[in-house]
Amino acid sequence: MKRTPAKVRALRLAGGAGQYLALACYLIFLGFPLLWLLSTSFKTARELGSLDPAWLPRHPGLDNYRAAFDAQPLLRSALNSLVVACAASLISVTVAVPAAYALARHRSLVGRASSVWILVSQTFPFVLVIIPLFLVLKNLRLIDSIAGLIAVYVVWNLPFSLWMLQGYVKAVPPSLEEAAAIDGAGRVRTLVSVVLPLLAPGLVATLMFSFVTAWNEFFFALVLLKSPENQTMSVILTRFLGAEGVADLGPLAAASVLATIPGLVFFALLQRRLVGGMLAGAVKA
Repeated sequence: MKRTPAKVRALRLAGGAGQYLALACYLIFLGFPLLWLLSTSFKTARELGSLDPAWLPRHPGLDNYRAAFDAQPLLRSALNSLVVACAASLISVTVAVPAAYALARHRSLVGRASSVWILVSQTFPFVLVIIPLFLVLKNLRLIDSIAGLIAVYVVWNLPFSLWMLQGYVKAVPPSLEEAAAIDGAGRVRTLVSVVLPLLAPGLVATLMFSFVTAWNEFFFALVLLKSPENQTMSVILTRFLGAEGVADLGPLAAASVLATIPGLVFFALLQRRLVGGMLAGAVKA
């Protein structure tokens, strides 16, 4: 049966409407936990204890935020998390760029073995490495220190950064490097002046994922940091749980909202480069 132009247009419109409807449902699915958390942070204690919770707070207020700041050193812990996440992501990406370039351009048995080891290392559970890691940091006198936690996150993020950046390096045409070599540029100059500017989207994507991983990490921070002044945001949030595991829900929701802000701001500022970098890396990864 031959379709008329009107039917074809109708099918296209229906298909487009279905795609937008599916996208809207997906966005609601992703955004609902954040919206519910935000709503909970503005509810009063009576509303939080109600058996019939409302979608929106009936009497919104900032009491939960005041209680959260009074109960725990949120600003100090947020600053610790920011320093650790920024330092760990910057160092891991800086180290990963030349290593990823070498693995992508100089293919050998060692390079292939390194790539396999990078994948295998990501399957190791945290519990498997925490005891030897604790002993090593103890000998280096880095237990309960921001520097020690940064070193751990750099090592933990490095395999992921290497794996991601390899795909971006492979997307750079080798002919550009050959042209630079003809002009007399060495390997380092070629990497800095030719390859690195083309890796900007990939660097942003890798930096973003490394930052979020370090910001949200909990287990290493819980084990390695003991002093309250050194603890990160993810550890401080556990203090809103009572001795019997009962959560102080209002202040906990308020503190959790504050903990999500840096990641959301970072994503909002870098979303265009992030999406472009993910697509570029997917071509050759």
